[in-house]
Amino acid sequence: MATILLADDHADLRDMMTRQLQKHGYTVETATNGLEAVASVSRSAPSLILMDVNMPELDGFEATLQIRSTHAGRRIPVIALTAYALPSDEARARAAGCDAFHSKPVDFDKLFCQIRELVGEATADQAGSGASAEQAQL
Repeated sequence: MATILLADDHADLRDMMTRQLQKHGYTVETATNGLEAVASVSRSAPSLILMDVNMPELDGFEATLQIRSTHAGRRIPVIALTAYALPSDEARARAAGCDAFHSKPVDFDKLFCQIRELVGEATADQAGSGASAEQAQL
């Protein structure tokens, strides 16, 4: 199963999203800011990055630009996560190199569809683990 790098500075959201991703069979690495995300990608290339755009140290836009400037980072799909869902935010995320955009609060059904489209793998619940719709909405 795919490894996802989750970069978000909010511990509660990181914890909740990590649990949901793991329930769907993904391995999760975390970063608390953009600098950690860039360093994580240089150590081990994940299958996909979920990148909060508003983080300390280095925001998600700049972190994505830095990741995209590396050989390994050019091929890793990035989904921008933000509480600000203005069209200009999505345009800025795409200009930084993000492949998709997802506004918070997270709609897990939509997010898992985006992940499957970008990574090309079926999630564990599709293979029969039976994760409920209620779990997907947490």
